Amino acid sequence: MGKLYVFDHPLIQHKLTYIRDKNTGTKQFRQLVDEVAGLMAFEATRDLPLEEIEIETPVAKAKTKVIAGKKLGLVPILRAGLGMVDGILNLIPAAKVGHVGLYRDPETLQPVEYYAKLPSDIEDRDFIVLDPMLATGGSAVEAINSLKKRGAKSIKLMCICAAPEGVKVVQDAHPEVDIYLAALDAQLNDHGYIIPGLGDAGDRLFGTK
Repeated sequence: MGKLYVFDHPLIQHKLTYIRDKNTGTKQFRQLVDEVAGLMAFEATRDLPLEEIEIETPVAKAKTKVIAGKKLGLVPILRAGLGMVDGILNLIPAAKVGHVGLYRDPETLQPVEYYAKLPSDIEDRDFIVLDPMLATGGSAVEAINSLKKRGAKSIKLMCICAAPEGVKVVQDAHPEVDIYLAALDAQLNDHGYIIPGLGDAGDRLFGTK
């Protein structure tokens, strides 16, 4: 069973307060999401394997460590997931970025893939799927399905804010996937919004209504 991580780091929780605040404008919201994603990535990559190499410092030769050949891939779910990419790339500039686009079928209300563009060496990469919100869980499940059917073997999910209902849906569909959250909120309301949540992340990131 994949693990569920909810980060209680003071910097993450502080910034999350202002992400939630309805008075936070688009520019600040975007910056805060970027910063929180970077802080979360710091924790989510804690298990990357290391190997020892020898280098020469200005003073002497030294044996030191580098990441052991792991290739990372970031997959934001369009469009809100885009807001989390740069914060992680600041830490891991060599990561490749794929994209998955989903829309909700108006009749079935189920997510349908309309776009997927992923790195060619998909089987060799550890992927982190990005979406600020994990509400009903449908989009996250479908994005992970999209990666799996193209050959991905190692997948994590990173979201800023989640509802218990969405977490359960993802865990039931993909029990091996680790989930990383800045907050696990109380519930979904009747319209599928996370309570207390942070509103529509895409609208707040891009200044749309």
